[in-house]
This record gives sequence, structure tokens and C-alpha cells, in this order.
Amino acid sequence: MMRGTAPRKRQATTDEMSVGVILGFPPDIAEELQRWRASFGDPMAGVIPAHITLVTTTPTKDWEATRSHVREVARRQEPFTVTIAGTGSFRPVSPVVFLNVEDGFGHCVNLHEQLQTGPLERELPFAYHPHVTIAHDVPPESLDEAETVLKDYRATFPVVSMGLYEHDINGIWQLREELDFGIETDHTRGTSGTGGPDGN
Repeated sequence: MMRGTAPRKRQATTDEMSVGVILGFPPDIAEELQRWRASFGDPMAGVIPAHITLVTTTPTKDWEATRSHVREVARRQEPFTVTIAGTGSFRPVSPVVFLNVEDGFGHCVNLHEQLQTGPLERELPFAYHPHVTIAHDVPPESLDEAETVLKDYRATFPVVSMGLYEHDINGIWQLREELDFGIETDHTRGTSGTGGPDGN
């Protein structure tokens, strides 16, 4: 099933937009991790839900081609299980502490590699590394606290869909479609369908 809001009409090849693709979490886990993120003083805790980024902010000029591409990748993907466990950090390159992706790491990498082709192909400044940000751009002592307090954290949950987001003119990420894995959409059946983050 595709869930989301219909995007405003746009010309297929002239209006550049930025999109992202993420894996969302079950509400109970997402809420718990947002509480932890807020406790470390991260100002984005109330704005960015817990997630695993598959495609970070990527410009595209062809919405229809992008949407079709993401739908097709979702159609080919079977649901899988993710386990997040223990902490890591991108310091000193970036002031980020994260939870590691254990089970599901390879699925995330494979999805990323499929998605970051065609209309979303681009050179990335860093190699893709699936993770769940829990503290970003906060004082060093808060990063240390996050890395220590959650070092034994562990959660496992099924992943059955991925979200296609647009970065709108106000700088807000808007969900355009939530695409279930392994489901043939109206688009792939040949009829028109309805429809439709940053790295941290």
C-alpha cells in the first residue's frame, strides 16, 4: 500500500527538488529513541524521528522518474529484520553518536546501492554506513554521555516499507509515499497511482 500526500504538480524535467529515502521505526522504539536524543540536548530530537537513512538529501529534476525508480526498488525488496545495538561515533570527522545496525546491515546497503542509481545517482562525500543517529552537533560531553549510556541498547523489529520524502521550500521533510516492500503498485500494473531525509 502506498501512503502519503500527493505532491504538487511539477514539470518533469525543469523543477529541481531534493528527496530522501528512509526506513522508519515502530512507534514505541521511535518514541523511546527520541526521548533519549532529547535527553542529550539534541535540538533536532523533536523534529527528526528515529530512522535509518537509505538516501540522504539528493537533488533530482524528474519527479516521475524518481518516484517510479523508488517504487520499483521497493517492489523487488522483501521485508527483513533490523537489530540496532550498541553505539558508535563519526568523531572527529563529524560530531555524531549513533546506534549500530547489526541485523539488516547488508539489506540497508543493498537498498542504498539500488536507490542511488538512475535519477538519484550522484557521488557521495562519504561511504554509506547504515546507522541511527542519537546525538548530533551537541557538546563533546553530551556526545560522550550518549555513547556511554546507550552502549548496551538493543532492539529488534521488522522492516516492511520505506518512505520517500521531499525537502520542501520551507526546509521541512514531507512524506510523499510510504512504499511497502514486495507489493506491486498501481504504477507497476500499468495504471496511474497516487502519491508522492537527511542523514541525521
